[in-house]
Amino acid sequence: MEDPTQAVLVPHWLTAVDRAEVQRAVQAALDLPPVHPVAAIHLGDVLTELHVAAARELVWPAPILRVRQATGWGDDVVPVRLSAAELASVLSLPELSPIARTALTGGRSA
Repeated sequence: MEDPTQAVLVPHWLTAVDRAEVQRAVQAALDLPPVHPVAAIHLGDVLTELHVAAARELVWPAPILRVRQATGWGDDVVPVRLSAAELASVLSLPELSPIARTALTGGRSA
């Protein structure tokens, strides 16, 4: 039976540089088999969420702007919502830079 907490999406507030690094590392992992089929699904979902996060900012900018104003974060910081399984899949990538790893594990997560 699947753990229901695995499906909870947690926002990780990432800069444009962080998002580009996550995308680069995920795409590199998917381009170089073998990737476990379940991990490949989670990593594919991460790529989708990176695109959705950018679109979400364009469609609903007010909530993101309020968080930026309250925290003092830069204009390029947006929430990327990841499940525990998706986050674990990204963090398992040895190619992920330490800066992006820090942003996902202890940086701007809400």
